[in-house]
Amino acid sequence: MSLESVRAFFAEKAPDIQIIELATSTATVDLAAQAHGVEPGRIAKTLSLKLGERTVLVVARGDARLDNRKLKAAFGSKTRMLDSDTVQALTGHPVGGVCPFGLATPLEVFCDVSLQAFDEVLPAAGAVHSAVRIAPQRMAELTGAQWVDVCQEVVATTPEDQTHP
Repeated sequence: MSLESVRAFFAEKAPDIQIIELATSTATVDLAAQAHGVEPGRIAKTLSLKLGERTVLVVARGDARLDNRKLKAAFGSKTRMLDSDTVQALTGHPVGGVCPFGLATPLEVFCDVSLQAFDEVLPAAGAVHSAVRIAPQRMAELTGAQWVDVCQEVVATTPEDQTHP
């Protein structure tokens, strides 16, 4: 069970980190942000990418979008997202609960620099209703992640920035 593999990961590597389980779904960035009472950027989404024969995980802030030019520069090839069945088979986690912890298959993990805007982020924890609160640097250390810059710059918008006809 996916949540159990994440529990085992933290029991071994970081017993001070508690898994948060909610009664409501946190399967999307917006649902997770609402459920945890944080802005969407603090939700750390884990994306599963295919680079030729290589599969990697990229963890980025929830409101960031991948930048194809930056991806190609960072990884040296075009990337494509994996389908949900392949994601679940490789990670052991269902889509909406994918995280870099307790993986079924050893995969390279990369953290996008966009996460460094926050002192604490909330990645999923192996299920569509679970998460952990963790400093981005600690998440990278625990998962052996390398830092990359593969997302478009996030432009914060406020009501003053928006124009109305």
